[in-house]
Amino acid sequence: MKYYSTARPYITAKEERYVLKALRSGVLSIGPFVEAFEKKFAKAVGTKHAIAVSSGTAGLHLALIAAGVGKGDEVITSPFSFVASANAILYVGAKPVFADIDPITYNIDPKEIEKKITKRTKAIMPVHIFGQPADMGAIMRIAKKHRLVVIEDACESLLAKHRGKNAGTFGQSAVFAFYANKQMTTGEGGMIVTNDAKVAELCRSMRNQGRGPNMQWLDHVRLGYNYRLDEMSAALGLAQIENIRFLIQKRKEIAKWYGAALAPLSDIVSAPKTARGATHTWFVYVIALKDRRADRDKIIIELKKRGVATKPYLPSIHLFRFYRDMGYKAGTYPVSESVSARTIALPFYIGLTKKDIANIVGIVQDVVKKSL
Repeated sequence: MKYYSTARPYITAKEERYVLKALRSGVLSIGPFVEAFEKKFAKAVGTKHAIAVSSGTAGLHLALIAAGVGKGDEVITSPFSFVASANAILYVGAKPVFADIDPITYNIDPKEIEKKITKRTKAIMPVHIFGQPADMGAIMRIAKKHRLVVIEDACESLLAKHRGKNAGTFGQSAVFAFYANKQMTTGEGGMIVTNDAKVAELCRSMRNQGRGPNMQWLDHVRLGYNYRLDEMSAALGLAQIENIRFLIQKRKEIAKWYGAALAPLSDIVSAPKTARGATHTWFVYVIALKDRRADRDKIIIELKKRGVATKPYLPSIHLFRFYRDMGYKAGTYPVSESVSARTIALPFYIGLTKKDIANIVGIVQDVVKKSL
């Protein structure tokens, strides 16, 4: 029986060569590979500055500090996201205020954002989910009207576009992540991007224990963190960003195969949909069960027995126990909760063939229909 994992990184001889060069250089932190990676990434995304950090979570933390978000403030964000987006808001002493999502794209619904604004609202943090941007035109209009900072969580949507403009280029800053299942990887790691020189300087300082702009070894001018990205990871990232058009094109191809194979199953599952005016760069491929009688978690177990690894993508953040302990309640974000109960991330990585996709979808069809 062939086994399909949920994700695999795509690593070539070029990545190995760059990492080996970094190892042999004797400079393993804050060196030429970090600098080259930052420059290449900023150019690819279309911003003036890029600051490499140890993770997307670290990047969100620093971006919030740079935006002046702190104790007593509220940040409006999506409940349908990886938990790090809301956790980063807690890190700075602010309160995550969730706004429900669009039932088609699963991105935060601008109409719901407007309802959540109070005197304490300081920022909006849209999460560009699964590979496509939120409705940034509407979100930026709301932010301008209420004088709010926008920090984009673009961790899942590298080079995706909203009406011709890249995700990550709308707000004061944005953050990308490079975990092993992303469009590109550094193993662990992330990148803050911005067009604001002051934000960039502050984030560079804070990622490196608060060092001063002269970057002298023991010259620390503010509270900082050890959020540096090492040279080996940056070397891997440089090779990946140099090949990013190919990496994304291959993911689009696999997504197209899935779409065609799933089309005859439209009575039992919904395939992902891309919003008008948006482009999708496919972090994951997530389907939704249509029949509410279907037990999603049992289906995941049965799929694994048949050699198809899947995951429930994504739980709604406000339903985690420690968020409930803070006062968040079930039933408050019905669209997010409904989607969370029905969605399944299928195997998705470069290396899957059209035949593999047909086989996976055939197994999904059999397992889901037997569950009803």
